Amino acid sequence: MTTQGEFVAPDTAAAGRAGGPEGADGLLRGSADPLAKVYDVALLDLDGVVYLGGSAVPGAPEALVKAADAGMRLAFVTNNSSRTPSAIAAQLASFGVAASAGDVVTSAQAAARLLATRLAPGAAVLVVGGTGLRVAVRERGFRPVTVAAERPAAVVQGFSADITYSLLAEGTFAVEAGAWFVASNGDATMPTTRGRQPGNGALSQVIATAAGQQPVIAGKPEPPLHAESVARTGAKHPLIVGDRLDTDIEGAVRVGADSLLVLTGVSRPLDAVLAPPDQRPTYLAAGLTGLLEPHPPVAVTEDAFRCEGWTARWAAGDQLELDGSGEMLDGLRALCAAAWSAEKVTPEMVQSALSRLQG
Repeated sequence: MTTQGEFVAPDTAAAGRAGGPEGADGLLRGSADPLAKVYDVALLDLDGVVYLGGSAVPGAPEALVKAADAGMRLAFVTNNSSRTPSAIAAQLASFGVAASAGDVVTSAQAAARLLATRLAPGAAVLVVGGTGLRVAVRERGFRPVTVAAERPAAVVQGFSADITYSLLAEGTFAVEAGAWFVASNGDATMPTTRGRQPGNGALSQVIATAAGQQPVIAGKPEPPLHAESVARTGAKHPLIVGDRLDTDIEGAVRVGADSLLVLTGVSRPLDAVLAPPDQRPTYLAAGLTGLLEPHPPVAVTEDAFRCEGWTARWAAGDQLELDGSGEMLDGLRALCAAAWSAEKVTPEMVQSALSRLQG
């Protein structure tokens, strides 16, 4: 029977490149054409990419409308399982982004699909989460329950601001009794306008710690959510767009898909420069306007890494230096290329160059 580790997404790697997210030479990739014309579907994260809390990221709705007008199909792929696709689509519509429930793929749906690989139809599933997770479980033919006395075959947990201690305790009792423990996602934090708040990855550790059993994860960066997204959209050459290296970008790397990191949410320029090989994006952008623009390549000559008007190089004392002028993103691309060419790069080794860029 299929398990999480056996999930196989459609072969998006053939349309991308072998050996990781960046180009064959280890650099961010350039594109002479806007990405909206290069890729057929954008698989867009939501929190920190399209909106923050109840407000749209400035410029994001307008960029998405223009990307759709250019022929790129949009799908919204979120690790947040608390709301239904219909509710999310309604929020997007309120920002001026045309979206239907069918355009939204949630980790709740991926978790329900994962449950279906092991559970019989009609099985009881203890749901520790919100409406979106309960609806997804029911739509897959399972019976949502809230107490361990129902002897559930599985416990599935997703983020909800209304999770109570008693529900966490019922989940713990069920897992201790042998129920399969699945979490919609493992995000430790969620971005908000006030800063980072605890996410499902943090909350699920209550049951994991008490029951001594770590959950199987359905959401990013694990393959099930990507498989669900590609299956639903029929994407042939998708671009994964996100603000988190450890979920969106790592998820893209795992399935061999191209990715765009935007800096409107969790990840910051320093995070991009220090990204390990399994979390390096194909492209960088300040926000979703990156879908509408060409992306300049990084050129390597001897010990220098050049992008437009900026040059990065390693100097004596293992310090990264940056010279030049121009767009900040071009300087960041050069810094990423230089940092990714080395091993064991620390914040202290790149901070001076970043300060030069941001000053």
